[in-house]
Amino acid sequence: MPKSGMKIRRAVPDITTVDPVASSGFYQLLGFREEMNLGWAVNLVSPANPTAQVILITKDAAASVNPDLSVEVDDVDAAYEAVRATGAEIVHPITDEQWGVRRFFVRDPDGKVVNVVGHR
Repeated sequence: MPKSGMKIRRAVPDITTVDPVASSGFYQLLGFREEMNLGWAVNLVSPANPTAQVILITKDAAASVNPDLSVEVDDVDAAYEAVRATGAEIVHPITDEQWGVRRFFVRDPDGKVVNVVGHR
């Protein structure tokens, strides 16, 4: 069990792209299929293993920076409080987004931006 007791549902790389159509086509050649397409964000999923995913982002619609990694947790509010207590830099405050998630961004010790997310 992790130190925090937090349960991770999935961890997904977020890839910034200038051409989501071309990038999506490339990853589909590797066996992924589009699960969600918001225009600015495309979620690609392995049909054989639905937790194997890639997210393509042009420009995050609600945050000032694109994340490098998304981690879906079972309790995003508890994760937010645990991270805040350490003094880590919150890059995007905890927010209920219009596309059905509650999330925040935090900078890891190496400067990577992590999107910590829970589905509503």
